[in-house]
Amino acid sequence: MAIYPKSEGERRITAHALLDWVTRIFEECGMGEEDAALLGDTLVAADMRGIHSHGVLRVPDYVKKLQVEGVNPRGRPEVVRDRGAALVVDGGNSMGQIGSHFAMSKAIARARELGVAAATVRGSNHCGAMFYYTLQAVREGMIGIATTNALPTMAPWGGTDKIVGINPLSVAIPAGVESPVVLDTAFSYSSHGKIRIYHQKGVEIPSNWAFDAEGQPTTDAARALEGLLQPIGEFKGVGLAIVFGMLASMLGGAAYGTELGNMVDGPAAGQDGHLFVAMDVAAFEDAERFRERVDGAVRQIRESRRVEGVEKLYAPGGLEAEIEAEYRRDGIPLNEATWRGLEELYTLR
Repeated sequence: MAIYPKSEGERRITAHALLDWVTRIFEECGMGEEDAALLGDTLVAADMRGIHSHGVLRVPDYVKKLQVEGVNPRGRPEVVRDRGAALVVDGGNSMGQIGSHFAMSKAIARARELGVAAATVRGSNHCGAMFYYTLQAVREGMIGIATTNALPTMAPWGGTDKIVGINPLSVAIPAGVESPVVLDTAFSYSSHGKIRIYHQKGVEIPSNWAFDAEGQPTTDAARALEGLLQPIGEFKGVGLAIVFGMLASMLGGAAYGTELGNMVDGPAAGQDGHLFVAMDVAAFEDAERFRERVDGAVRQIRESRRVEGVEKLYAPGGLEAEIEAEYRRDGIPLNEATWRGLEELYTLR
């Protein structure tokens, strides 16, 4: 078992060993080997890019979904509506990653035929970090777009009621010799999961990440978890969250906003919705020329002037690509709370 010594309170483990660990946990929950491995891979991939809020930290929550909260470990997604470039997938109450990977695969196949295709998903559950699916399209020479609904954690601008989800968006664009351009962002300054990480470590959060229950900015992670997430760009961020939440849910008949549930009771099983779009670059432009131009744009960003004290400039996804290279070499760091959470479910042998 490739586990590295503790460093600054964290242990490092190879991606292969971590994937094997979490796959076994999900198999113990009744998932088939292939689905368990796919679910595990989405989480390990997030940790590999330094997005620990959507990594194996979530394994205990996912086990609870599978064993207690009604998610079907053997649920099978299927296409229930098919009209040219438009597909509707029912996730069969499977884990969201299973239906999402299936839907993006269908969108990619149809985009190869028609140039562009979109697949919306209903009957699903939390699907993890969205970059996983947009990179799925990039590996096929396509641009990937993905969005999903989320439990309400924000209020309309100027309000205090939790009725808006952070409803993240990912766009991934293939490059040539450079790393793909990968935007993966929620419309809040921070995700709930990232604040949980700070809470686990006992570290204060930045003052622009969250409001407390009274709608006042707070640096206390515990009070933030009880309160509201702050949107990016004030009313603009909330507006974007509302729009993409509607696209992710209403097109396919999934739950939107408070219909999905709340942060106290959790989401209702099988009510999540997602939207995936694949665009075949070759249908629009010479693919090689396109990738070369993306490379040029990435280099222009990297080589442009920096503010004093800033060491490097990145196109979206550039920093995550560097982190992935480091973690591939040195192992993925897991804090003690995450490590213990995994060990309580399945002890390494």
